[in-house]
Amino acid sequence: MGEQLRGNQDWMSHLPDELLDVSLWNLAIPGSHDSMSFCLDLSSSVVKSESRLLQVLDRLAPCWTRPCIFRWATTQQEALEELATWLDAHPKEIIIVCCSHFSCLTLSDHTQLVDYIISLFGPKLCSSQDCPTLRSCWSKNQQIIVSYGNQDMVQHHPELWTEIPYWYADSTDPKKVIAYLEAQKRKGRPSGLYICGLNLTESIPFVFLHPFHNMRKITTKALAVLLGWVAEQRAGPEVGSVNIICCDFVGVSDFCDCVIGLNYKRVVLKEH
Repeated sequence: MGEQLRGNQDWMSHLPDELLDVSLWNLAIPGSHDSMSFCLDLSSSVVKSESRLLQVLDRLAPCWTRPCIFRWATTQQEALEELATWLDAHPKEIIIVCCSHFSCLTLSDHTQLVDYIISLFGPKLCSSQDCPTLRSCWSKNQQIIVSYGNQDMVQHHPELWTEIPYWYADSTDPKKVIAYLEAQKRKGRPSGLYICGLNLTESIPFVFLHPFHNMRKITTKALAVLLGWVAEQRAGPEVGSVNIICCDFVGVSDFCDCVIGLNYKRVVLKEH
């Protein structure tokens, strides 16, 4: 974990007092688009979700990827256990975990995974019936929101949140990604938590035509454009405002600083 990520481990507890009673969906929150199938990079209140590259690989070699995703969902997660330990050490940080795109999971598999999540995090789970703010979460010692992409499980477990809307452009072109997000913003933001995805997505033709490219190289090359867009955003309930912003390889740039800084920009604008 890089110095930049370590420096943001307790960013929520350092926010100005006037933001402590703002709902979490009206704050700007940095998120990682990395898959929990490797090892969770424990930095701060960062969203974790599956890698879009897995979807590409699933179309190219489903016999290889589906057992991997199956094992991810049905074995005891080292990453989740590390996350639970990390939360104990950072009692004022709130984590949002997105579990989605389950492949080949049965009802029994879902039940096993959900039971494990609930037993592991227990009272730290923020109920989906709440309208969480930092102060309200702190008062209840709640630290984690789990969004789960299976509605049957969500309906039977108030500890789980419905799948969080995720805006992504399905393109390797950062300008197209930004154009898509701007078009979505003009339609109005969701009423609760939602995610703007800066992740670039490799299509099957792109993979075959660029055999020596990888997502890290593509993303690193696009970071200047993507971070330029982030710096222009604002957090809040208004049309056009952002909430969670996700990117790949968040440790190789000042992405987290940039997103977290949007909250301070909101305070400055309010004062003027």
